[in-house]
Amino acid sequence: MTEALSPQAMLPQDRAKQAAADAAAAIVEDGMLVGLGSGTTLRRFVRSLGARCAQGLKVTGVPTSESTRALAVEVGVPVADLDDVGPLDLVLDGADEIDPLGQMIKGGGGNLLWEKIVATAGRRFVAVIDETKPVAHLGKFPLPVEVVRFGWRSTERQMRALFVESGYLEPMMKLRGGEANPFVTDSGHYILDCALAVITHPGPLAIALNRIAGVVENGLFIDIATSAILGRPDGTVETIVYEGGCSTS
Repeated sequence: MTEALSPQAMLPQDRAKQAAADAAAAIVEDGMLVGLGSGTTLRRFVRSLGARCAQGLKVTGVPTSESTRALAVEVGVPVADLDDVGPLDLVLDGADEIDPLGQMIKGGGGNLLWEKIVATAGRRFVAVIDETKPVAHLGKFPLPVEVVRFGWRSTERQMRALFVESGYLEPMMKLRGGEANPFVTDSGHYILDCALAVITHPGPLAIALNRIAGVVENGLFIDIATSAILGRPDGTVETIVYEGGCSTS
């Protein structure tokens, strides 16, 4: 149940995504509880995992979004709610950016809250990425912050003050989707996308953001990734190991 296009017919980045997705599906072992991430590369991964399930692999997937759940059911990957299972053996998800320490920005697809809940419930987190995702410093990709809809303008003002106090003197902040038709997450919240150019101290910034009333969660994933599977357009993959990725007992 892989993508319909042959590798030769895909664009180079799509070939890289497919290589990473297939390699990620190959590391899933029989009997595992697996966190299923969201995004274009992870959709390919779920389809590859479905093909392995059709060949007899026994796994249970815990989706990070309603769209991932629907796809998993479509391709034959059994799913369960996180509340109904124990710690996950393995979580596989994408990244909008990932630095040499394994620190990530996630949430470009709008699922950062569920993704972080699932990510921190796993013993191992593997980022499934292509060559466009590794960066020297986080921040070129706007940082998503999920906020409560009530009083979101007040929350935005407090976030802006924090950014300025932290040295980001001209933060560009946008309500995803715009005020006329704002994007709403699976949990019913808004997302503010914050362009900060270079995030110099992502760990402290993540903590400070979550102290603001109205902020539900932010897209800085710190000390979570244990490794990454990086796919290339020629079909080769590289495994990158990070130190410090947290795991649940």
